[in-house]
Amino acid sequence: MAIADGEVVGLERSCGPRDWIRTAPPCPGLERAEACFVSHAFAPHRHDTYAIGVTLRGVQAFTYRGAAQRSGPGQAFVLHPDELHDGRPGTEAGYRYRILYVEPRLIGEALGGWALPFIQCAVSDDHRLSAAIRPALDLDLPLEDLQRDQILVDLAQVLAAADRAPVAKATPPDRPAVQRARAYLDAHTEHTVRSDALEAVCGLDRYALARQFRQSHGTSPYRYLLLRRLDRARALVAAGTSLVEVALAVGFADQSHLTGHFKRAYGLAPGRWAALCGAGSSERPSRPAQACASRLCASLSSWTSWHTAVRRGDECGRHGLLCSGFALGSQHLALTADEPATGRKSR
Repeated sequence: MAIADGEVVGLERSCGPRDWIRTAPPCPGLERAEACFVSHAFAPHRHDTYAIGVTLRGVQAFTYRGAAQRSGPGQAFVLHPDELHDGRPGTEAGYRYRILYVEPRLIGEALGGWALPFIQCAVSDDHRLSAAIRPALDLDLPLEDLQRDQILVDLAQVLAAADRAPVAKATPPDRPAVQRARAYLDAHTEHTVRSDALEAVCGLDRYALARQFRQSHGTSPYRYLLLRRLDRARALVAAGTSLVEVALAVGFADQSHLTGHFKRAYGLAPGRWAALCGAGSSERPSRPAQACASRLCASLSSWTSWHTAVRRGDECGRHGLLCSGFALGSQHLALTADEPATGRKSR
């Protein structure tokens, strides 16, 4: 965005040689984030959520289900729970994206008990998918309850429609039993949880619980517990707690144990994650940038015009931010510049 003649404050400068992550206000069952990476590469890792986002600038490359993937400006991507993937810049210019992490149980509830949908293609040009997640990607604003519910319903319906597998209604799990197990795990993140204790709480044998828990939550009871420990670890690291103290506070044997699990879950070490989040906190758009973005958003009332603008770079967008709409789980999203100030395509 041009602030004055000779002064350009756009994404090209804000990304520069720096990598950062920004997060949005918390929302039950959802996490939202924006990130920019020029040099950082994620190690192979898995989430216990759906990770659904839009590439804003540059090219993000990643390996997913054994195949190389590339997502460019305006393209959406869907990573399913417990699927191994990595992430890296696809060009020297790096990439920027916004992402929404959704607990699988919410998708299942929004579908009324149907099996969790699975989309074979990780990268998509389907305008329905981008339209469904776009309302969630204004990261500066908290989501109201009714808005959150509508986002979940719209997103679940789009995912189900894009799933090419035969549609079949799953045998419903024993939801009260699974909820009791989940509540017990939530209350015991600092401790080792024994299978017989979980059986006593929920009334299911361990194997039935494992099947039904995955059906509802997209992952196993053990991995759910592990990720909740790491959620707490992220909060403590962000608050400046030492890694040794964090490890002991959340139930890991030592700092090495914490670091190994953290990297397998998020693709980077906890210290690196804290540094990226710290960098992102200073990357908020200026008021002129937000005004420019708001004008552009108002004019981009349809996916077609937005998608065209992202790939072409409007007068406002090429110097600033295009509104609308990866892996780490938290929250904040901005806008995109398809072209640097020189007018040369960044792709």
